[in-house]
Amino acid sequence: MPVRMFKLALIMSVVTCVVTSAACSALTQKYEYEEEIYLRLDGSATVNVNASVASLVALRGVDLPADPKARLDRDRVRSLFSLPGAQPPRLTLSRRDGRRFVHISLDVPDVRQLQRQRMFSWSTYRFDRESDGLVYRQRVGAPANSPSASTGWSGGEMVVFKMHIPSQIPYHNAPSRQTERGNILRWEQPLAARLKGEPLDVEVRMKPESILYSTLLLFGLTIVAAAITFGVVIWWVVRRGHDDVGATHASPSQ
Repeated sequence: MPVRMFKLALIMSVVTCVVTSAACSALTQKYEYEEEIYLRLDGSATVNVNASVASLVALRGVDLPADPKARLDRDRVRSLFSLPGAQPPRLTLSRRDGRRFVHISLDVPDVRQLQRQRMFSWSTYRFDRESDGLVYRQRVGAPANSPSASTGWSGGEMVVFKMHIPSQIPYHNAPSRQTERGNILRWEQPLAARLKGEPLDVEVRMKPESILYSTLLLFGLTIVAAAITFGVVIWWVVRRGHDDVGATHASPSQ
């Protein structure tokens, strides 16, 4: 009986894991076009673009084969995202829902340089220092609106512009009004709206000190406070011990 119960419990655990995994996968939003910026306080950034080839053709007007069965020239894709003065982009490929996706990552010394690059020229980028901190602004304008054949789109596809902020965020205009763990912000838009050129405005105000610096400072202050408290306790114990010894020696003479 115990063995049968153990087998049943094991089967139930496996089923639960499978169902939970499937549910999480179903609830995770998948984007047809994703532009992700890891911003640093000096204005430099790492930029990732995860997008279907069809969305790049339709939104950015690039000359790439939208047919998922066609050969994709990796060097051609890298050259589309190359930026003068920056390291060559890193590229990987994948497939999803019968479509081919590209995953590009590049490092830029100044995020404001992105608008000079064709693939990012639909946006204007600003990064300014103001009296109360730093302000990042991005306005995403109209796409190239090139037709893309055989996209396989259902009409419910989404695009997202995602920011990873390195410091505290006093203000942002993300539609969700929420800051995800790790100081992540999202500006989502239906692909249909992006194809129509509906503008999207991004604004983030941030502190000039990094979260890591603030965390280390807090950690250091906590250690100092603990050390002081520990020292005071030791001093009190030693002082109390001396008082007790003095009282003991004084007793016989009274």
